[in-house]
Amino acid sequence: MKLAPGCYKCLRRLVHQAAELATDDVSLKQKAIRDAMKILDDEFPSSRLSLGIAARIHKIVREVTHNHDPYRTMKEREMTLARELCLQLDYQDRDDLQARLQLAAAANALDFFKDLSSIRDDIRKPVSFVVDDSERLKEKLRGASEVLYLADNAGELYFDLPLVKWMKQSAQVVYVVKPSPVQNDLTLEDVGRSGLEAEFGRVMSTGVASPGVVFTLASAQFKREFESADLIFAKGMGHYEALSELFPEGRFFYCLKAKCQPVANSLGVPIDSYVAMLQ
Repeated sequence: MKLAPGCYKCLRRLVHQAAELATDDVSLKQKAIRDAMKILDDEFPSSRLSLGIAARIHKIVREVTHNHDPYRTMKEREMTLARELCLQLDYQDRDDLQARLQLAAAANALDFFKDLSSIRDDIRKPVSFVVDDSERLKEKLRGASEVLYLADNAGELYFDLPLVKWMKQSAQVVYVVKPSPVQNDLTLEDVGRSGLEAEFGRVMSTGVASPGVVFTLASAQFKREFESADLIFAKGMGHYEALSELFPEGRFFYCLKAKCQPVANSLGVPIDSYVAMLQ
């Protein structure tokens, strides 16, 4: 998905949010904002993907403020909320793919631009897919040997686990996270701290701390796994933004909430819609 004019406002908001979370030192905060805004203004017109700019924004904020994980407190709160909510939702009473897909999608309402109260309300709402390719997903799983499950926000792992376990009845599933902190994305450390690593089975990283995947910077191991996997199950808008630029090959399955207008427009759905789409 290419940059849209509306992406600039969101990225500018990201600059200020990341700097605010990273430090209380006013001078460091101002420098981080200045340096990050220079990257945004220099690269926005020419860059193809917003996630590449976002990755560079986060990198400069971490370097200037000497804070390697500005979103850690936010992630901890989101993970606590998600763990509590996951046990409360009705999807747990059903043991079918559709229910587990809806459960996984519900957690994609996690949004670092929203307060926890709004997120709680959003996750509790029933999920109805505007685009629903769940039957096609079931067919793909029957013939798959390996699935790469690209994880998104940290709190989503509790909602992902039932779906991963369902998929593992048909294929080997590799749960893919970030190697180190970026935004509120799930990292190898977060999975370890959750106590669920053994239940997920094989967990690996993309090799690059970026929203979505910046393929030019991803590890050789991830690229090999990506090329050989029969199905790429991609959570969230960042992964959609990256993968939608590639030839789809009928093996990319997107599970997300379209939380911004550019993504909604690209998908051809109303904003805040849930999508379960094979491409």
